[in-house]
This record gives sequence, structure tokens and C-alpha cells, in this order.
Amino acid sequence: MLETDQNQFFESAIFQAIGEEAEVKFIHFITGGCINNTIQLNTNRGEFFLKWNEESSLEMYEKEVKGLEVLRANSSITIPQVLGLGKVENKAFLLLEFIDEGFQSPTYWTDFGRKLAEMHKSTTSDKFGLDFNNFIGSLQQNNEFHVDWIEFFVEKRLRSQFGLAYYNKLIDVSYLRKLDQLPQALERIFPKEKPSLLHGDLWSGNAMRDQQGNPCLVDPAVYYGHREMELAFTKLFGGFDNSFYQAYEEAFPLEIGFKDRKDIYNLYPLMVHVNLFGTSYLSGIDKVLERIL
Repeated sequence: MLETDQNQFFESAIFQAIGEEAEVKFIHFITGGCINNTIQLNTNRGEFFLKWNEESSLEMYEKEVKGLEVLRANSSITIPQVLGLGKVENKAFLLLEFIDEGFQSPTYWTDFGRKLAEMHKSTTSDKFGLDFNNFIGSLQQNNEFHVDWIEFFVEKRLRSQFGLAYYNKLIDVSYLRKLDQLPQALERIFPKEKPSLLHGDLWSGNAMRDQQGNPCLVDPAVYYGHREMELAFTKLFGGFDNSFYQAYEEAFPLEIGFKDRKDIYNLYPLMVHVNLFGTSYLSGIDKVLERIL
């Protein structure tokens, strides 16, 4: 888009979201995700965070809004306010409160670990899943309820991703055969726990600081799952500070052996990356499957 066209789009999105005209004074493109266009807008009505994509992305934004609302209602972690969403011409958009990152508070990681543990401990369900489907990245995430974690993990997390990869010729049928062997192997590996509310896509790019330097969560893919799934996800791309995990363990200790289980949980996000970004992630998946089967 040309700059004039860009500003017209931004101002139209703001007007549709808040019902007031706004003049864009300054824009700052923000990097971090790979799915959407994201930008900081400085206007005469204040600062906003805008994400947009093709028209077909509107459903994805609708589910993101629902996920943010679930987290806000059940967590003491900062969640940005949703200002509006909609379509302008052939583009879908989501307008959010702009979180201006402050300095990291000295207790940032311990507060983060403790607050996440509190959410996992206090917000539970009698089934794994959620009462609506949503997205992880741009891929659909099926949250159909199951009473058994292993059944949910294999059928609603792994099989959907393995099936998509097979359909797109990214993997061969041998992976589907291995998937059929997983439930029996996992029976002796996964501990039994109640479903906990999960952010669902918790890596460093979806955790930030608010103006006071406190933890803030964005871009959720929420559902009720095994809480170890969440902790494993945080370790996938480098991990968080050790004080985060220490604070979590103090508030809500994990069963012994989590270090040996975390790579199994991460079969799901790794397969998501295979489907989004290509087969370079398959080597890590192969190692995990070889170890447990």
C-alpha cells in the first residue's frame, strides 16, 4: 500500500472500532510474528496496536478476541484490551490497546511463574478441550472435548497436524502408522491431572511486559489441557528465565520426570511449524518418536 492508502486504511479501522475519527501521526511496524501484519499507531486519539491480514482472517481474529476474554476473566496476568475488529475493503483487522513495554521489574519472572501457576491451579475443567474451536498461528485448532488427556492429545492435537502434513506431502504414511502406536506408549509416560486453562501458544514472542514492567500475554490459543503442555511449550525456543520455573514449581509443583516428558508435548508445536514453515522441524520429531516407540 502507498502511505496515503495505508493511513486511510488505518484511520478507517480505528473509526470502525471506536466510532471516532482519528488522524494517524506516526506508525511503527512491529515484528515478532509470522502470520499477521502488526503496527503501532500514534494518533490524535492516542496509541493503538493494529493487526491485519486478508479478509479470510476475520474468523481468526474473532477467536483471538474470545481467547483474550477467557484469559482476562481467569488470570491476574495483564491482557490487552480489545477495542474492535472488522473488515475494511478486503482486509480483516483487530485493534487492541497498545502496551508500551516498560523496564522489566525485578520480580518479573517470579511474578510470571507464580501467576501462570495460579491460573493453571484455579481454572480447571472436567474435560480437555474448549467450547469453541480456535487457531494456533493460522492453522485451525480443534478443541472438541475429551475426558481423557491422551486421547485428546493424540486425536485433537497430533493427528490433525500429522494429517495436514501428510495431505500436503510433507510427510509419508510411516508417520501416521507411528501415531497409531502412541496412545499405548503414552499411558506409561503422562501423569494424570485435571485439565487446566492454558494460554496454548506460550513462547517468548507472546509474552511481554506492560508499562509497569509486569508480565502480559498476547496471541492466545486457549483450551483446557495438561498444564505440562504449557510448560513444555515455553522451553521449545530457548526457554524462560530459571526463576520463572522455580516460582511456578513453588506455587504448583510438577510431577517428577517432566524433563523427560517435555519433548513429547512439543510434538504438537513442532508439527505446527512443519505445516507452517516446512520440513526442517521433522528431525526433532523423528528423535522423539524413535525414543518413545
